[in-house]
Amino acid sequence: MTPPTVASVSVLLASLLFILDGYGASSVAPRQPAVMDLSAKSLNPNKRLKEDFVSNLTGSSMLEIAALLLIVPALVLLRQLSSFSSEKGLASTNIFVRKMNDRETSKCKDLRSSTLELAKDFAIVILPVILVFTVLAEWVYFLAIILMVVLLFCISAKRPSFSTFNTEMGPQHLSSSKMSILSYRVFMVVITCICILAVDFKIFPRRYAKTETYGTGLMDLGVGSFVVANSLVSRQARGIMFVNWKVALQSVSPLVLLGAGRLIFTAGVEYQVHVGEYGVHWNFFFTLAAISLLTSIFHIHPKYCGIFGLVILIAYQMSLKYGLSNFLLSSERASDIISQNKEGLFSIFGYWGMYLIGVHLGFSIFFVNGASTKAANKQHTRSSVWILCIIFWLLTVILDRYVERVSRRMCNLSYVTFVLALNLQVLSVLMLSDFVPVQRPLLLEEVFNQNLLVSFLLANVLTGLINLSIDTLSASSIAAVSILVGYMLFLLAAVSFAWFHNVKLKFW
Repeated sequence: MTPPTVASVSVLLASLLFILDGYGASSVAPRQPAVMDLSAKSLNPNKRLKEDFVSNLTGSSMLEIAALLLIVPALVLLRQLSSFSSEKGLASTNIFVRKMNDRETSKCKDLRSSTLELAKDFAIVILPVILVFTVLAEWVYFLAIILMVVLLFCISAKRPSFSTFNTEMGPQHLSSSKMSILSYRVFMVVITCICILAVDFKIFPRRYAKTETYGTGLMDLGVGSFVVANSLVSRQARGIMFVNWKVALQSVSPLVLLGAGRLIFTAGVEYQVHVGEYGVHWNFFFTLAAISLLTSIFHIHPKYCGIFGLVILIAYQMSLKYGLSNFLLSSERASDIISQNKEGLFSIFGYWGMYLIGVHLGFSIFFVNGASTKAANKQHTRSSVWILCIIFWLLTVILDRYVERVSRRMCNLSYVTFVLALNLQVLSVLMLSDFVPVQRPLLLEEVFNQNLLVSFLLANVLTGLINLSIDTLSASSIAAVSILVGYMLFLLAAVSFAWFHNVKLKFW
């Protein structure tokens, strides 16, 4: 299937907006005042209540967020271990080896076996994550400790049989570093997809939602984790220095179109938008577009991206310290475009600095030392990630206490180190896959990875439709969990359908 071009995406967005506009126009009752009609025919009558529901929040503790993000990678590795245990008998007769190789070539196109494997992945990984983020939130610490103990015990118990298994498997599979990065990127998107809908239900703890000014919530990690995940495997991190303007515009244009589409859509259907997050008109896609544009304008060798990013972050933090933070956190807004979108515009400096540091880390850890499959280099890569995780955690605690508290709204220096610490923490746990014999991703990871951005966009559309269709604030716990499970099952079915039919949608 031919990937859609920027032009086709533009036509698609224009058509969608035309339909939405037509729907809104057709719903207007004749001979009624406009104000009365809006109140009578509002597509989102609970808009103000839903905005208040996610406003003025202070977040959770850093320790609880760290515990939450131990659970997800632990579940992934336990699923890989359970797959190894159930198929270990086949490996001795080389049936499992042939099965693994067939999956690499034919992508496991048997519908029945694929569905069964995806069902197991969903039951062992996604379903527990939904429960932990909602009805089991009070058990986070206990579950994190239990899962990590079980994971380490399973790895230790199965290690004697690993060497024989890996010898039989041969060089057909992904290196542990590449598989860890793939798992990390996929489940960062999966977690985001769960949270963007779960936050609208009362079973999602308010402490996990985005904070108003200062503090640390689970959802505060969203945009920062997207930036870090993209930077670690970006062209710059892979040593591709120069990109022509045509390629740069092809990368930026879809993000601008998506940002504009989201802006018009949310205004057209009166969808709830928390202005204090990015501003009146700004949104997540515009931030990603700005980072991509700045990176294309300034060609910096990945070896020096870390220094350059650190300089930007220190300069930005000093500006915050000497008055800029008061301007950004103030609820007063002038009529000019900068004041209307002050959070989104000024936080670009923080996200750009974060991106550059991520580029340097990706280049130095994964594409220089991590490029080799030798055991010594694999150990060095794994140790580097663990050490850097500890360093960034220490920096976060120091900066949060003595410089300025973590603030996603401003993307200050402590927020950058907080995001890097947690993302490296997830990677460090996933890199225990060195001790897991199945050196290939879960099928669930493969189907999401083939259309990663599309799955996120589809999740946003589904979230909007669900919010406009039901009153999420009055849903019971059972109803809310059922909706979340059904929503994730539908999302998995959609991306699995695309994977099964080899449909890969790209916007650039």
